[in-house]
Amino acid sequence: MGLTKQYLRYGPAALFGLVASTRGNPAFVALRGERGRCVAVPACEHVFVWDTRKGEKVLILKGLKEEVSCLCPSPDGLHLAVGYEDGSIRVFSLLSGEANVTFSGHKAAVTALKYDHLGGRLVSGSKDTDVILWDVINESGLYRLKGHKDAITQVLFLKRNLLVTSGKDTLVKWWDLDMQHCFKTLVGHRTEVWGLALVSEEKRLITGTADSELRVWDIAYIQEIKDPDEPESKKSKGSSLGAEENTGEDETLDLDEIPEERLLTCRKVGSIMREGRDRVVTLATDQTGKILACHGTDAVLEVFTVLSEEEVQKKLEKKAKKAKKKAKRKSEEQSEGTVELSLQEEIQRVINIRASAKIKSFDLILSPKGELKIVLLLQNNIIESYKLSLSAQVPQAVRASKITIGGHRSDVRTLAFSSDNIAILSASAESVKIWNRSTLQCIRTMECDYALCSLFVPGDRQAIVGTKTGKLQLYDLASGSLMETLSAHDGAVWSIALSPDQHGFVTGGADKCVKFWEFELVKDESSIQKRLSIKQMRILQLDEDVLCVRYSPNHKLLAVSLLDCTVKVFYTDTLKFFLSLYGHKLPVLCMDISYDGALIATGSADRNVKIWGLDFGDCHRSLFAHDDSVMHLQFVAKSHLFFTAGKDNKIKQWDADKFEHIQTLEGHHQEVWCLALSPNGDYIVSASHDKSLRLWERTREPLILEEEREMQREAEYEESVAKEEQPVVAGETQGETGLAGKKTIETIKAAERIMEAIELYREEMAKLKEHKAICKAAGKEVPLPVNPILYAYGNITPSAYVLEVFKKVKSSELEESLLVLPFSYVPDLLRLFSEHIHLGSEVELLCRALIFLLKIHFGHITSNHMLVSVIENLKKTTISRVSEARDVLGFNMAGLQYLKREIEARDEVTFFADAADRFEEKRRKRKKEKMVLAVI
Repeated sequence: MGLTKQYLRYGPAALFGLVASTRGNPAFVALRGERGRCVAVPACEHVFVWDTRKGEKVLILKGLKEEVSCLCPSPDGLHLAVGYEDGSIRVFSLLSGEANVTFSGHKAAVTALKYDHLGGRLVSGSKDTDVILWDVINESGLYRLKGHKDAITQVLFLKRNLLVTSGKDTLVKWWDLDMQHCFKTLVGHRTEVWGLALVSEEKRLITGTADSELRVWDIAYIQEIKDPDEPESKKSKGSSLGAEENTGEDETLDLDEIPEERLLTCRKVGSIMREGRDRVVTLATDQTGKILACHGTDAVLEVFTVLSEEEVQKKLEKKAKKAKKKAKRKSEEQSEGTVELSLQEEIQRVINIRASAKIKSFDLILSPKGELKIVLLLQNNIIESYKLSLSAQVPQAVRASKITIGGHRSDVRTLAFSSDNIAILSASAESVKIWNRSTLQCIRTMECDYALCSLFVPGDRQAIVGTKTGKLQLYDLASGSLMETLSAHDGAVWSIALSPDQHGFVTGGADKCVKFWEFELVKDESSIQKRLSIKQMRILQLDEDVLCVRYSPNHKLLAVSLLDCTVKVFYTDTLKFFLSLYGHKLPVLCMDISYDGALIATGSADRNVKIWGLDFGDCHRSLFAHDDSVMHLQFVAKSHLFFTAGKDNKIKQWDADKFEHIQTLEGHHQEVWCLALSPNGDYIVSASHDKSLRLWERTREPLILEEEREMQREAEYEESVAKEEQPVVAGETQGETGLAGKKTIETIKAAERIMEAIELYREEMAKLKEHKAICKAAGKEVPLPVNPILYAYGNITPSAYVLEVFKKVKSSELEESLLVLPFSYVPDLLRLFSEHIHLGSEVELLCRALIFLLKIHFGHITSNHMLVSVIENLKKTTISRVSEARDVLGFNMAGLQYLKREIEARDEVTFFADAADRFEEKRRKRKKEKMVLAVI
């Protein structure tokens, strides 16, 4: 059957005009071994790495579809963990730019990410209120921690294998990761806890909430285990004391909620007042914990320094000396014990940095030389970096760089293509930019008023922009200068259209007028040469505000859409009324006329597109186009295909002859304001509220509607699978912990592949049994036909094929894949596990899967007499093989430690990372001894 009509697919070509998205946070990353120079920022679904010194983009970490919501670099600086709006987490290598690991566990956007001190574990918090711990090395989820009642705002690791989390439910929770449970909850906050920070070597916690206070809590770690022979009365007394410390601002206590102070106590010691009166947006420290910074919803970043123990001791000694002198003067005795430092003296304000716009997030890093580097992600598509010398008497913040050239400061509201398909014009509330389509570089930037519509003047040497204030601005593109400004309308200029004869153009405004303009050459006062200007020719007065105007290609008709939801068609020459197109329930925001003048398509705020005939004004078809207002509509050159852009973040292609939806271009994450098609129809450029400009290209790939519908149905099915309830694990209680992963289409496919492999194994075993019977009956060897799948894998055995399929299941999806596997396949799997573990192949992987299967199918397995011998064999072989693997690991560790000692002894140097710490400790001891001697 031949194709009746062939369409060509449009695909994404580029993302440009974006410096950084405001949904996520910036993060300093180490590229080529240098820290503090390159910064990673979210850019819609991608991550851009900018060189702040040169202002250049040095690396792009490409995402899939969902927008980036969170970034966290690893302690070794080699990897970057990226959280997305759909709850997935991908770990990128900064050396190769590839995503090594993908974790799927959250049902909503990831809001917080943090590595542990070694970089082996990653913890994530989400809007779905869950906290999940991930094993980065094994590429698997460890467990899920449940307890918060609202979105997680921050997660922090402590060196003692503890975790502290904060949420919008006003709670701060402490988790023991060994026991996997919450052992303490801070309930001293009245509003959402937006930020957490650990300072003073994890002995002090600072929390930021919706008010102007930063609350400071002292953490005391309980080292001694309570004596088991201790009387009950003492124990209860101790626990009640601990509970009093836990209350913070809350004076009332529920006796049932008094926890036993097992690991630490947390006591509020005071507050630091911020200058901002609104909520804390970001609260963070540098890696050393010496510098604390925070900001609210304004443009000010407040920087504090936290004194170390040595500095606190020095201050106390100075205070004690002053107190002694005062006591001698007054002839009174005053003990040194009464001298204490206030909280404001221990945590001192350094400076307030005022940015050029509202701050959305920041990151900071302290160099070994004592220079503080801060990078700010601003609301208006700018990245600013500052330097601050802390050793100076009066620290001053100096702006080191500002990355702006890559995009507009506000949303782009109008786009236009040049006649040669090479240049793109984009205009926003403050500037007009000209881009080269092939290189995507910004060629010219010109200041303007709030732009609403634009066009290239024939010849592509000038451009005209219509503004919200009713002005027309004429720009010379070669010099990048404003040539002329005319007051065209009393209200906003909503639409502009070039006449088909290219001698002039027409504008429609909020002053209920349509004005006709012509190009003319006038003498320039500053030079002898003539320059281009525009002259008003005619005015068409109407009863309602004009929202859109379009010429028919033969220059006979002019279509005008009005605020009364109608489209009026007039004759161009006489301005006599010809047709009225009515039927939309809300105003028509956009429209276009086809190349042959036969059809006019109108897009409205009522989410519909109507296709009309221009000969009689009859409505051919009404299409439900978008889930929100249709913002822009344009026909492809020399065809009856047209594109629409909507506030539902989508761009759609339609066939005006067959009234069919052809294709949806998904990529923008917020409302699409406008689009422009190139004159040859090969390119589309679109602008969105997410500050990005996207270029789409017509490919050579044919698009078949039936296949497109099938792909849409598959995508809908996959979405429905992901939204289904998670399978229940037998014996698992609905407590504080749960499985880390979640059911996805990938885990279902992995389970299906395992099932198919076991089916093949069963068939091959049955064939082998039959073959043996045939050989026995025939009394000679008969060749066994080879399975093509096994032959493709190198003619391996069926059991080896099952193992190969098992190895290909992603480590992060293994548990969830086994969870959806029916129990009828489990006995065969256990027999195969016994066989492979006995041979010593993939012991770690198979033991992990075995333990999980025993956990979820314990009842079925223990009640099945057929599996008793299999379990006995597994018991013997597993214990022996695991002990062998442990011995090998122990031997290797001992060998490495021996080599370390040998190298240290030979070169007389300290090895590995703790060398610097030892040196620092020795230096501190020497300083203390000198201070003691000086006092004596």
